[in-house]
Formats: sequence, C-alpha cells, structure tokens
Amino acid sequence: MPSRRESIEMTPEEVRDYLKEQRRIILVTNGSNGMPHPVPMNFGIDDEGRIVMTSFRKAQKTKNLERDPRATLLVESGDGYDDLKSVMLYTDVELINGPEEVAKAMGFIRGNGAMSTSFTDGMNDQVRTSFTKRVVMRFTPFQTISWDHTKLDGVY
Repeated sequence: MPSRRESIEMTPEEVRDYLKEQRRIILVTNGSNGMPHPVPMNFGIDDEGRIVMTSFRKAQKTKNLERDPRATLLVESGDGYDDLKSVMLYTDVELINGPEEVAKAMGFIRGNGAMSTSFTDGMNDQVRTSFTKRVVMRFTPFQTISWDHTKLDGVY
C-alpha cells in the first residue's frame, strides 16, 4: 500500500499539465545576506520543458542568480486543504542576454497585459528598448516535489 505522501504526489505528466495551467510562480533566489529572496513572477515553459522568465539585468533577483545560479520555484493553488495543489522545483539557472532571446522567451510567458500577447514588428519603441535591458532566466529542474490533495478524495 502506498504511503499517503506517495498517494498525493503528481506524475511527471500531471506536473507538466499543472504548470501549463498556471501563470504565476514564486522565484526564490539566494540573497547576498544568506536569506531567501522570494518574488512572484509570470513565467512560461519553453519547447524543451524548461521554465523561462525575463527580468531587468540590474534587478536583485538577477544579481542573486549571477552570484549563485540555483533557484527554487513554487506554484500553488487551492483554497482549502482538500483542493491544495503545489509543485516545487529545485533548479539550475542559465542567464541569457540578447534582445532576440528576450523576445523569444516573452512569447512563452503567460500573464495578463502586454506579455499575454505575441510580440510583433508593431511593438512600440519603449518595449523594444526594454529588451536590451533584460535578461532571460532559463530554469532546468533537477528535483521536483509535488502534492495534489484532490487525490485524497476528502479523506485526511
């Protein structure tokens, strides 16, 4: 008989599908003072299944990743214990420069507002200029922890 922990764990396919449904993730980097630095971010999933985000090159999270290219990512949903779902990813992070790479990454990112639509040649100059100030953060998970309390069928 599987343990309760094993019974609520998501399969790799369930993790992938769950992440594709979400638009916001908590990015936790290691701050220079040794404390975790958590920030909510919109994200996307690239063609190879890696998590992608963009940020300004001068942002604290980017500086943290330059110093220590590891991060934890957390997505959660549900209002009560019985419908709680979550995925936590321990990742190695690659920082990629270049406006073309930023534009490509933004095509994967889901959100509301400007990033929810495709970027085209008709983009305004302000958006194009911001691409030169940004970096792509590409996260490759090396460990995944997940739970889906809906699998408990209301029995705790």
